[in-house]
Amino acid sequence: MTITRTLRLLRHAKSAWDDASLGDFARPLAPRGERGGEAIRRHLAANSVAVELVLCSTATRARQTWDAVCAGVTGAPEVRFTDEIYGAPADRLLALLRESGGAASVLLIGHNPGIADLATGLVANPGSSAAERMYDKYPTAALATFTVDAPWERLSYGGATLTSFVRPRDLPPA
Repeated sequence: MTITRTLRLLRHAKSAWDDASLGDFARPLAPRGERGGEAIRRHLAANSVAVELVLCSTATRARQTWDAVCAGVTGAPEVRFTDEIYGAPADRLLALLRESGGAASVLLIGHNPGIADLATGLVANPGSSAAERMYDKYPTAALATFTVDAPWERLSYGGATLTSFVRPRDLPPA
């Protein structure tokens, strides 16, 4: 019997650039990013999204994105903050997902270009409207949701079905 898994790829919300003394890793969310995170939180809550495992970059803006959306997920996911996600290319993110164990649902919070490259590479249904929107641009706080019909250790490019692609601007205001 095949168990269908769910993968969600969330690009961190919009970060602030107004403090030149901060390096890229330490940049916090901008007010627009806080609003984007809140929009995604409402979306997750409205759709009763369950997450068992969260893999999140340790960069400030990624951690703050998790803080902004976490109340929208059901259950009490295991959260793993890892330095490896910051600046990781798609191949490294794919390797991290392959090591994610037996969780039925995983949320990966990371950065571009790695998140966008991974998402577009995983798509098994490139002609879908969600895929077309995702190929056009993967903006901050955008969330791609996939179903995966294989164990995580066998996840491969072209091996996931994109079921939705949501950007904060697609969602109704609070």
